[in-house]
Amino acid sequence: MSHYHAVVWLDHAQAKVFQFNPSDVEAKVVHAPGQQGHIHHKAGVTGSGHSHGDPVFFKSVEAALSGASEVLVLGPGAAKQEFASHVEKHAKPLAKKIAAVETVDHLTDNQIVAHARAYFDRTDRMRPQKG
Repeated sequence: MSHYHAVVWLDHAQAKVFQFNPSDVEAKVVHAPGQQGHIHHKAGVTGSGHSHGDPVFFKSVEAALSGASEVLVLGPGAAKQEFASHVEKHAKPLAKKIAAVETVDHLTDNQIVAHARAYFDRTDRMRPQKG
């Protein structure tokens, strides 16, 4: 994948990565190792049942974002911020490309791309024009 803009929607189980331009979208799904997509709670155990950010998972998400120049990070829970913190510590070049981190609920793939296109359309218009 190699488009200027990218969006990643992630939780602790998976990341949906879309690189896009006005007429094209390339999609990739990265699954966290060992995640079944279900969280089970046990009586008497403290914590939310969520695992903390997996460095192997986050490295795979980084790889899926390769080639993008601007990245929007989305998600419903803490995973998006854990990913951004991981990138800040371990992948400084990618950290500089993260335009924003936003909380959004579960969206369809089309809604994720539409949200990102609207975001970048707004921010691109606000940048000074060169020429």
